[in-house]
Amino acid sequence: MSSQTIDINTPTAVESVAVRFAGDSGDGMQLAGGQFTSTTAVLGNDFSTFPDFPAEIRAPRGTTFGVSGFQVHFAARPIHTPGDSVDVLVAMNPAAFKTNMSEVRQGGMIIADEDEFTKVGLKKAGYAPDAAPLADEVANSRYRIVKVPMTRIVREALADSGQSSKNIDRCRNMFALGLVCWMYDRPLQLTIDWLESYFGAKKKLPEVAAINVTALKVGWAFGETTEAIPERYQVAAAELPPGVYRKISGNEAMVLGFAVASKKASKQLSYCGYPITPASELLHGLAGLKRFGIQTFQAEDEIAAVAAAIGVSYAGGIGMTGTSGPGLALKGEALGLAVMYELPLVVVDVQRAGPATGMPTKTEQADLLQAMFGRSGEAPCIVLAAASPSDCFDIAIEAVRLAVHAMCPVIVLSDAGIANGAEPWLVPDVASIPDIIVEHPVAQPDAEDAFEPYLRDPETLARRWAIPGTAGLEHRLGGLEKDGTTGAVSYDGLNHQEMVATRAEKVARVANIIPPMEVGGNVGSDTLVIGWGGTQGAILSAAEKLESEGLPVATVHLRHMNPMPSNIGDVLGRYKNIIVPEVNSGQLSMLLRAAHLVDAKSINVIQGRGFNVAELAAGIRSVVEEAGQ
Repeated sequence: MSSQTIDINTPTAVESVAVRFAGDSGDGMQLAGGQFTSTTAVLGNDFSTFPDFPAEIRAPRGTTFGVSGFQVHFAARPIHTPGDSVDVLVAMNPAAFKTNMSEVRQGGMIIADEDEFTKVGLKKAGYAPDAAPLADEVANSRYRIVKVPMTRIVREALADSGQSSKNIDRCRNMFALGLVCWMYDRPLQLTIDWLESYFGAKKKLPEVAAINVTALKVGWAFGETTEAIPERYQVAAAELPPGVYRKISGNEAMVLGFAVASKKASKQLSYCGYPITPASELLHGLAGLKRFGIQTFQAEDEIAAVAAAIGVSYAGGIGMTGTSGPGLALKGEALGLAVMYELPLVVVDVQRAGPATGMPTKTEQADLLQAMFGRSGEAPCIVLAAASPSDCFDIAIEAVRLAVHAMCPVIVLSDAGIANGAEPWLVPDVASIPDIIVEHPVAQPDAEDAFEPYLRDPETLARRWAIPGTAGLEHRLGGLEKDGTTGAVSYDGLNHQEMVATRAEKVARVANIIPPMEVGGNVGSDTLVIGWGGTQGAILSAAEKLESEGLPVATVHLRHMNPMPSNIGDVLGRYKNIIVPEVNSGQLSMLLRAAHLVDAKSINVIQGRGFNVAELAAGIRSVVEEAGQ
């Protein structure tokens, strides 16, 4: 350590920081990270989070399979990603140290609970019997490893609490949180208030709240009174557009968006779902909004869930279901039925790494082609893709609006990174959100002519949404092809071809009411980077990095996947190099090449995570340089 005197009471100003809490799945890392993020939000920083859950249910404690992590990137400027590398890693055990240390930048800090680095703990993590990872010369030359006896300190501080050893050890996460809050000049009061409210008021466990508050304060005091960490840092508030903000995850934003859409359409929304990671929080969140007229139904399987949602739409409500990739496959037949019925239906697919069960807690965006074509016959659906956690609010409202407008199913693509990640959300003025216009044909009990259910709006080609039981509007629906006027079952080949073309044209005409594609970045560049879904943040950050390095690129991000914006062909035609980064094997790239005959180049990762900014910037540069040779 340098002999220079450091005033730890005066934090050093830094522009951005990435912190990761990592430990066993029972160590409360998501809670610690979430509370640190909440405090960061109150202080006005921009932030982006990356919760990393283990896929195994109750993996053996201390093993690498059970490591849970929470990364938060916060800054005094606008940011778009959770960060490529970590400035500070809090490792609660050897397994967390082993699996996360490679993510720490060179010169970064690792705070480790040295009490957990026993022979037993090291063996569980897969270290050799004679290993001493905290004393490893290579690791200590690359990182600043700070050994803190967290377990012992917490046990000593709470020895007289009267609580069990198990409850006391569960407070280690609060010690770690208090220490990191001290490092980055984050106040403790918000977390104290939450602990006292959650455990005291809600759980009726004030004694548990008390020991967690004590551990939190002890962590702060450890940093303040020892020289284990001789530096403190401060990140100023970011200059964000004025307004009221809150921290929000993608799933939370989508829940609120569907609740608002229900009110704007003056229709009851009924969510019919089956629990599946990472979409289950949609069911949980909407179930808590009964006071707003939201209905939820947990079905016995994915097929029953979508069938029930179709029944809701048939009865005149907003039918909605949610799932992940395997469940979307199961819903395929019923989605074709909804296409044939021509009823509004919303299906949310929170994508995860596949195929089959795959890596259910990891992210991927490999369901685009399934959403576009994963049904028997010619069964086009509208397909939307959320770009960020806060965008999920807007995409939910857009999904309901378009489903009602075109009288057809809408598939909304999110992914695990968006669904579980969080960022600041500028709370909108709900009164300024336009109403969703819903029209039903008027009852005609005395009409001489029979009701024609497939009489279409000449502009949208949408058929009329007749509510069952309405006098004079009796009609037939079913999975068999229908006559284009009367709705009677028809096996006429020409009628079938006309109906197939009409249903496709109805979806295609939605392009007339969606926003045109807007090009960002350096519009005059020869290179266009086009993405969709959760790649938005990495693309924007990579473009900023390349601009600073003298390689300007233009950027476009798609939210409407089917139909795509009407001007996409004109935009693509203006660029020499078209680069498509995706967390799949190149699905959007395939669609663009087929539809627009452009030589789109793919950059792909399929590792259960999104792009790192540095790797994406390097990939773009490589494609541009190769094209110039």
